[in-house]
Amino acid sequence: MTNQQSQSFSFMAMILNLCGYFLLMEWLYPIDMLTDTSNISVFIYYLAISLLMSIFRMRNVLRWSIKIVYILYVLHYLYFRGSFFQFTWIDDFSKDIFINLTSVFQSDWSGLTESFRSLLFFVLLSLMTYLISYWLVNRKQIFLFFFMTLLYITVLDTFTPYNADQAIVRTMIAGFVVMSLLTLNRILEREGIRKYSGVSRRWITSLVVMLGFSIIIGFGLPKAEPIWPDPVPYITSYSEDSGNDGPGISKVGYGTDDSRLGGPFIGDNTRVYFTHTESRHYWKVETKDIYTGKGWETSAEKEQRIPFGTVDPIPASSFASPEMEFTERTSVVYPLVDYPHLIYPLGSQYVQTNQDYTFEYDSKLEKIYSFPSSGAALPNLDEYTVQYNSPRYSVKAMMQTVNHNHPSLDREFLEVYTQLPENLPQRVKDLALEITKEEATWFDKARAIEDYFDRPEYKYDQTNVAIPGEEDDYVDQFLFETMTGYCDNFSTSMVVLLRSLGIPAKWVKGYTEGEFRGTAESGKRLYEITNNNAHSWVEVYFPEVGWVPFEPTKGFSNNVQFNFDNYSTNQNSSANTPEQENNPEEETLQAEQQTTSSSNSPYSFQVLWDSIILFLSEAWKKILAASLILGMVLLGLYKIRLKWLPYFILFRFKRRRQDDDFPAAYLVLLTHLNRYGLRREDNQTLRDYAADVDEYFSSKEMGVLTSHYERYLYKGHLEKGSWDETKELWENLIKKTIA
Repeated sequence: MTNQQSQSFSFMAMILNLCGYFLLMEWLYPIDMLTDTSNISVFIYYLAISLLMSIFRMRNVLRWSIKIVYILYVLHYLYFRGSFFQFTWIDDFSKDIFINLTSVFQSDWSGLTESFRSLLFFVLLSLMTYLISYWLVNRKQIFLFFFMTLLYITVLDTFTPYNADQAIVRTMIAGFVVMSLLTLNRILEREGIRKYSGVSRRWITSLVVMLGFSIIIGFGLPKAEPIWPDPVPYITSYSEDSGNDGPGISKVGYGTDDSRLGGPFIGDNTRVYFTHTESRHYWKVETKDIYTGKGWETSAEKEQRIPFGTVDPIPASSFASPEMEFTERTSVVYPLVDYPHLIYPLGSQYVQTNQDYTFEYDSKLEKIYSFPSSGAALPNLDEYTVQYNSPRYSVKAMMQTVNHNHPSLDREFLEVYTQLPENLPQRVKDLALEITKEEATWFDKARAIEDYFDRPEYKYDQTNVAIPGEEDDYVDQFLFETMTGYCDNFSTSMVVLLRSLGIPAKWVKGYTEGEFRGTAESGKRLYEITNNNAHSWVEVYFPEVGWVPFEPTKGFSNNVQFNFDNYSTNQNSSANTPEQENNPEEETLQAEQQTTSSSNSPYSFQVLWDSIILFLSEAWKKILAASLILGMVLLGLYKIRLKWLPYFILFRFKRRRQDDDFPAAYLVLLTHLNRYGLRREDNQTLRDYAADVDEYFSSKEMGVLTSHYERYLYKGHLEKGSWDETKELWENLIKKTIA
């Protein structure tokens, strides 16, 4: 086979792999919309990487090594803390796998953790990419997968909110292209046609014209109304008439009554907002401060609302210090549901709208309401802009708080935000002390409690969630009995654990950032927020900073930025209590002593490892750039390997003089000829293959070399002088392949 034929095959293989990738992507798009799966982009990138490796025909060892490293990195990024290269998280990950495998053997599917579910999803995608490659390259058949993809998206289009209009068109185009190219490939093989360029060009041109014409006609012609009525409303009404899902089951979304938490809920993809933002952040609606043992209520006897306009600052105070590090940002909100309240990010300063509306701020609920200025009936508020300060919290400032001896912490404030019911079980308080027994500052205690919920025994679930009985405490039941729940369970438990330590904390309701839908014309990021994005989290008060968000729920991240200035990993010695303030001179002396002892130490693996981590953290951009440049250079060398590889082969065997070198040289020649494009067919003898090579080069060198090699195979040894006799012929063949 010629080099031109090889390039034709490579181009055709690339088109087939691309179309197979697009078909597989149609299975992923609905998952992002119809399920609670977040960070769907990491799986899309995984498919793209698999596609590239398949196109470049990487060896299986290298291919699977890259896949495994990528999977481990993504799982660490999503579910574990600390540096990826410290490998301390491997132990937790191994324990998590062992616990989940136990759940699998016990058929406890609801007990699987999010990290293990993600791992299984990666395994599934690996199997799918292998099967598609097998169907395309080996079997040269794709109709079954194409048909199943069409069936999958059409069923979802009929029975779910997923709109598959564009998906059906994309699937049809990709499917017909794949089937057409596979048909062409089978015809060429069956007819023994070796000149691919003309036939392939005419076939592909006809295919493009036919598909383009069909698409234009399909979009341009008028569409007839459906012959059959839509069965979904009938099925839905029948289901509703048949009864509900039982007590305690509700639909996800924002609600005002949080007095009784618990119980399962069903998803709801109803869109409630579109937002244009400069950076991802949570959207706040309100807070609650009284924990009753069953849920949350507010301590305000009556609403305390403060009016303000579009030119007035929002009368809210989330930050204690005006010297905090801020970044001024704006976000635009487009409400799709008629709610009387606004959503806003932490640190909001102004609300602006072109409509004739004023606003009121409930200082206790921290809730913003909108009202028509004139009192007349106006259209719903359909757009408003929020200007806010995105903070970067100083860990050094938060580490200064170790007890309640601070001027800003008055008694009334502490009574409100450390309130707990009198009948709270003692084991909840004991657990808080156990979690934070090695921590000295409020910040370290809050982080320890936040990290506590990452343990494998705590599971995120929306359906298998208990409802506390009359004698049960909502938090106690979750912490010690069920250990299964959703955001309300995790956030409420963290607030209660913090309050039992005397640390002010409150429960916050709102929405996550939503689902990323691209970039708007303004350059901002476009997010779609549905009822499924309703969420709750925690805010903790630090006297030197103010209210700081924390996210204890598994699988969620609120994108809070911390400035770890002078933050020591030795947390017990990183903060000085008022009773143990060090003399500055003593601190300087201790630092000098530590430096001297470290320098006199002959070897310290920890110091070496810390130095490596520090170097990687400071130079990762340069390392990444160098890796990209090196990768591009290697890819370029791989692309032009037929130009330089023959010289390398000649140099490799230039100084070899022994007859035993001939078999190795002959096998290298076979490999190189195959790389050049002269492929040896299955079950083809060496003599027949040598005849094809000699016919291609119009020579007799390959026949002579093959004759010597066959005598070596039959006799088990070479005649003296065989390599000297054939070396020139071997070199001539190598030189003829120089492109």
